[in-house]
Amino acid sequence: MKRAIALSKKGFPAPNPHVGCVLVKDGRIIGEGCHRFAGGPHAEVVALKAAGDNARGATAFVTLEPCNHTGRTGPCSEALIRAGVAEVYYAVGDPNPKAIGGGAELQAAGVTVRAGLCEVEARSANRQFLFAFESGRPLVVAKAAVTLDGRLALNNGASKWITGEAARAAGHSLRAELGAVLVGRRTVQMDDPELTARIKGVVNQPLRIVLDPDNLLLGTEKVFNKNAETWHITGRIDLPQVLVRLRESGRTGLLVEGGATTLGRFMDARLVDRLELFVSPKLFGSGKTWLEMAEIDDPTQALHVKDVTVTRIGEDLRIVSTPAWN
Repeated sequence: MKRAIALSKKGFPAPNPHVGCVLVKDGRIIGEGCHRFAGGPHAEVVALKAAGDNARGATAFVTLEPCNHTGRTGPCSEALIRAGVAEVYYAVGDPNPKAIGGGAELQAAGVTVRAGLCEVEARSANRQFLFAFESGRPLVVAKAAVTLDGRLALNNGASKWITGEAARAAGHSLRAELGAVLVGRRTVQMDDPELTARIKGVVNQPLRIVLDPDNLLLGTEKVFNKNAETWHITGRIDLPQVLVRLRESGRTGLLVEGGATTLGRFMDARLVDRLELFVSPKLFGSGKTWLEMAEIDDPTQALHVKDVTVTRIGEDLRIVSTPAWN
């Protein structure tokens, strides 16, 4: 199962779940796979194809309960039954009401089913998908690339490139992983970003969202090209309603990239579930800070973060944390 969990972390399947599958027979692995992108073959199907006829009588280790519905692909429960798999271990039950019932379907067909193996580890690897179904809204990650003195850009708006190539690639990976990316109008005007995920392995580009309350954008900016879908939201901006709309469209995650005002609005509304800061070993001395939240008048009112991890990424630092809302 730990091998299946490791496999599940590959690819960019948003808005679908991360799933890994390992088939074992006579003490050895005979097939394995993962779900790499939405619309592609599911992990169980990839593993069964690798095993071929040898799958009959095998044991399957799957990180998520095999699905029991037909979408762009067929039910994985039926694929396992047809292949003659004798036993299935899965780590986490499927929360999707359209897909549940795979375990029961397998049992009804005479397959031995056991649930809950390595559940904690599997849930962690699939947090975005599970969070969306359990909370009713997408997982929101706020991201910024900043200098060591906390600057997002110079006073004239210049910001390319604060961080190095490795950190920028990680940012593109976050776009693909979350499946949707959001910025404010000023970011589009100053940087003219395309907001696509330009890295290897991305099949489905993230949805792009631009908040433009005064409808000042021209529609000719790169974010409106045909390389990905774009939502141009004008008028009164209701952030919770934006998240409701995202969830209703099937999305499970959202990356908020800026700028400072937009990041601050999400933070003030307590709608951020994770912070991702990429910090460059540079000093601007002046310029625009990366976050503009509501003003406080006492240091004891400062927002704390928890679960902080710091890693090197190229010449930069990646600081990941969780806002301590409670």
